[in-house]
Amino acid sequence: MTLERIGARAQVSLRTFTTLKAGGAAQWLTEARNVDELALAATVAHQEGLRCHPLGGGSNLLPSDQGVPGLCVVNLARRMEFTPAGEVTVDTGVAYQDLFLAASQRGWGGLEYAVGIPGTVGGALVSNAGAYRSNISEIVKEVEVVHDGERRWEPASFLEFKYRDSILRRPNPPAITVLRIRCQLQAKPAHEIYNNARDYQRQRISKQPPMASAGSFFKNVEDKALAESLDTLPAGLKAAGVVPAGYLIEHVGLKGARYQGAMLGARHANFLLNVGKASASSLRRLAEHAQALVHDRFGVLLEPEVLYFGDWSHREPMGRLNLDAAN
Repeated sequence: MTLERIGARAQVSLRTFTTLKAGGAAQWLTEARNVDELALAATVAHQEGLRCHPLGGGSNLLPSDQGVPGLCVVNLARRMEFTPAGEVTVDTGVAYQDLFLAASQRGWGGLEYAVGIPGTVGGALVSNAGAYRSNISEIVKEVEVVHDGERRWEPASFLEFKYRDSILRRPNPPAITVLRIRCQLQAKPAHEIYNNARDYQRQRISKQPPMASAGSFFKNVEDKALAESLDTLPAGLKAAGVVPAGYLIEHVGLKGARYQGAMLGARHANFLLNVGKASASSLRRLAEHAQALVHDRFGVLLEPEVLYFGDWSHREPMGRLNLDAAN
């Protein structure tokens, strides 16, 4: 079966499929309206010797200006099935926040932190997304995948979850496309679920900018010694040994810094924003400038939470920039 027979189109811009509104074209792009179509697209890609890239909300991706080789699949599979025991089977195209809403309406808790998190369940799996000391990996029991052209269910351990990481975002990852997940939720009183969710949402609104961004760009740093050395770090974070990436970026003077249409958040420095039709290269260059200054000052190298997606072989080396004059 050729790519054209599954509705794939050649050289389709990815700017409209990502929240950062930057990047080049997909070599091939198609849509999957359900898990069977997603499984078929992944199988065809593997048969053609191409990597399959499911696209959800595009909130954790920065495609290269040079484009993305392989088959990108816009994942529109959005079915959820709940059991009376709190088990839910969810298509990976379901919005993460929609899963929280559907669960909470049935009295199932454990996803309150997901309110306000952009993107889909599939995207959440790639980076083991979460907030407020919780992660999606804590509720996942099984995953349905296409692996090297074979469709099957696997235990959650198959994805090798770590903090903001999984096997899906490693360099040269195996040919795995996740179709559905099976999760176990816990019964909670409705008032407790909604009170927690409202509190998390208020915190997000106070920090998150309204412009085109990818959410938190860098992972927080887990370093007990560094945390204890920072006089102004809140006591709770010191005790946990966690240093927010935004704290470090702000303390090297880059809060609100701009470069060629890219900007580090003025509310929260760990948000990389596209405020002026920035290219993907300019966005990445500003992020790497922040990495360099934080490394010089604090001795740690910030790890991106956002995935650099596609062909970056022609990018400029990481280093310091001459920022825009306003900074």
